Amino acid sequence: MDADRPSRGERPAVTATRSPARRSWGGATGPLRALGSRNYRLYFAGQGISLIGTWIQSIALSWLVYSLTHSAFLLGLVGFSAQIATFVFAPLAGVVVDRLPKRRTLVATQSLFGLQALVLGLLVLGHLITVGEIIVLSTFLGMLNALDMPTRQAFVVEMIEDRAHLPNAIALNSSMFNGARLLGPAIAGVLIAAVGEGVCFLINAASYLAVIAALLAMRVPPHRAHGERRRVLHEMREGFEYTFGFAPLRWIILLISVVSFAAMPYATLMPIFASQVLHGTARTLGFLAGATGVGALVGAFILASRRSVVGLGRWIPIAAAGFGAALIGFSYSRSLAASLALLALVGFTMITHMAASNTLLQTIADDQHRGRVMSFYIMGFVGLAPFGSLAGGALASRIGAQHTVMLGGVICLIGAAVFARKLQAIRDLVRPIYRQRGIIPEVTAAVQAAARLGAPPDKI
Repeated sequence: MDADRPSRGERPAVTATRSPARRSWGGATGPLRALGSRNYRLYFAGQGISLIGTWIQSIALSWLVYSLTHSAFLLGLVGFSAQIATFVFAPLAGVVVDRLPKRRTLVATQSLFGLQALVLGLLVLGHLITVGEIIVLSTFLGMLNALDMPTRQAFVVEMIEDRAHLPNAIALNSSMFNGARLLGPAIAGVLIAAVGEGVCFLINAASYLAVIAALLAMRVPPHRAHGERRRVLHEMREGFEYTFGFAPLRWIILLISVVSFAAMPYATLMPIFASQVLHGTARTLGFLAGATGVGALVGAFILASRRSVVGLGRWIPIAAAGFGAALIGFSYSRSLAASLALLALVGFTMITHMAASNTLLQTIADDQHRGRVMSFYIMGFVGLAPFGSLAGGALASRIGAQHTVMLGGVICLIGAAVFARKLQAIRDLVRPIYRQRGIIPEVTAAVQAAARLGAPPDKI
């Protein structure tokens, strides 16, 4: 299928009947409407618990590395080792996602995540942990993420009974992720001070049982292969040509890649801000991460309350620019209160950019290529982060963490300006896909009404 032509087999959104989902979860336009799908409710509950454990481990690991080494470079190196496998294996993982049953794949990856956390916790409690073991286990985690993340992204479509609720489900995913971002670091700060990092890792290992149980309880139709299987390299090339041959997909992924590389290292350098700039402790680090989670949760809730994707495209450059500006302000802050406020803005703009990009990618991509499209999204968002972490750690050791974060914010502003110049061309290419697929009923109605009046349709 040509990259700039929509699939003719897409199922149109159902709008005529009043489903139990709409009666029970706030109506067809309510902020929780995607929870009307039983499978998605199970996933939302199980993954929500698991993500709290993941954030607990993330904060505990960064504090453990910094406590062992007091090195900005090694902080960056651990971040690099945790995510480099995602960059290397993501294109191959996209082919696997499009081939294999997604639920079965997720059960396997979540089980291995739990095993990794268990081993890490036992090594810490046994006083056997060194930076070498952390790097090895972090690399293993990155290899799992290369397969798990695009699988979860693509599986959302299969869990939602009404395709019109897909944007809401993606926004709720962001709400779940950032609710965990709010709770996890705060819990981690208390646990690190009270019982140490090892217990944090064991808690994370146990949290994976919740999402595994949810996956096993789902009722999923038998897996159906899309078309004839070809050689892996051919399918990888086909996915690349489909994704980067279509301007809307290409520019969305390129901007998320720039933001990930230049701006996301701020999180890796956060222990330095907590201890050296703000003169705090592990609890201060938890507060800083929690402030980001508050802002991100607000942003995700606002996105979940939107009725459609109409107008979402313009928020991508606006949010990216806001992210950069907030990071610049944070880099100059010497006050804990000001830093918390600025990080809340960082979280708000970051999740708005990420979720808006994710929503448009999932809405534009066809079912046959969705796994590969999302693998390139993960490759740009997560896979480039290790290079950013490594570069950020090295740069911070030379010019300081504050100047490094400020430079990342400036690059975000430049990337947002370039994307904004391409936005009208992106709208012109995406609008026919929305018109033909009828993904969002409001879009179809607006286009038809505009055509009758001889006026241009609503912008995406």
